[in-house]
Amino acid sequence: MESKQYIVEIKEILSVARNRAYSAVNIEMIKAYWFIGKRIVEEEQNGKERAAYGEGLIKELSKSLSVEFGKGFSVANLKNFRTFYFVFPNLEKSYALRSQLTWTHYRLIMRVGNEGARSYYVEESSRQQWSSRELERQIRTKSFERVTVGAAQAKGQEIGTHQSLGFTNDFIKDPYLFEFLNIPQSEKVSETELETALVSHLQSFLLEMGNGFAFMGRQYRISTETSHFYIDLVFYNYILKCFVIVDLKTGKLTHQDVGQLDMYVRMFDDLKRGELDNPTIGIILCTDKDETIVKYSVLNDSDNLFASKYVTYLPNEVELKKFIEHDRYNIEQRLKDKNNETS
Repeated sequence: MESKQYIVEIKEILSVARNRAYSAVNIEMIKAYWFIGKRIVEEEQNGKERAAYGEGLIKELSKSLSVEFGKGFSVANLKNFRTFYFVFPNLEKSYALRSQLTWTHYRLIMRVGNEGARSYYVEESSRQQWSSRELERQIRTKSFERVTVGAAQAKGQEIGTHQSLGFTNDFIKDPYLFEFLNIPQSEKVSETELETALVSHLQSFLLEMGNGFAFMGRQYRISTETSHFYIDLVFYNYILKCFVIVDLKTGKLTHQDVGQLDMYVRMFDDLKRGELDNPTIGIILCTDKDETIVKYSVLNDSDNLFASKYVTYLPNEVELKKFIEHDRYNIEQRLKDKNNETS
């Protein structure tokens, strides 16, 4: 028994050492790609982005490096290194290399046009340890734009860059995408069926929910002296240090839904919230938001109640852009109305 444990411990030592070595090599190679890109740019007409002889220079460099160092230095890859330097020119100062991110991560992120979005994807990929496949999904589904709109509509802030929102508020999206449930767009499901499907795909659901969520239970019971109430889904967010309750609706948002969620949040604060916990947050996930309900209900003034849409399919880029722009317009209108009321 002791000898077996001895072997297990040695294997663990080797495994840890290999992981550390891989991480160190990964970082050094990404640094090397950045410096290669920088050197190429410097060589091309004093660092200008385009040079008359740039294509020939890269071809010559590719041929020379491939002879001595083997694969990995094709013309396409060298152009990627050059783009890497252009996108992150101050990498050593403003974008510290993250040991959790591979070259594939950076290659995906550097194709994102918005600087705030790039910052978001670097931070979240590192913090949530997204695989390159998951990062690709987050970029394709415009996670940054959905988080930006979601946080702004919840907090009554101007829609701006990621830095203006602060990472601690970046857990509300609009809309949420549940394409991983594999429910056909035309198929109608009940709230119970939707809840069961989400719990069955819990890992994907938590990734879509965002950073810091831990699942506490479904049909979570809270009881008073006279009644029992059941909340669809309950989470704890260890970053915000608060409970997050989710109410699922398979139809349009109603004022009854808002009132019910408001009651659940108040009850949860009273009956379940710990001494060190922050106030409970409530989210209604519905297939459609009635802007009149949002504007004239407690949703418009509360820092703890949110309503977001969800879809069970993956919209194409045009559809997704329409979703986001529609919400952006509605938020701006509500902000104008608020400013007019206070002026």
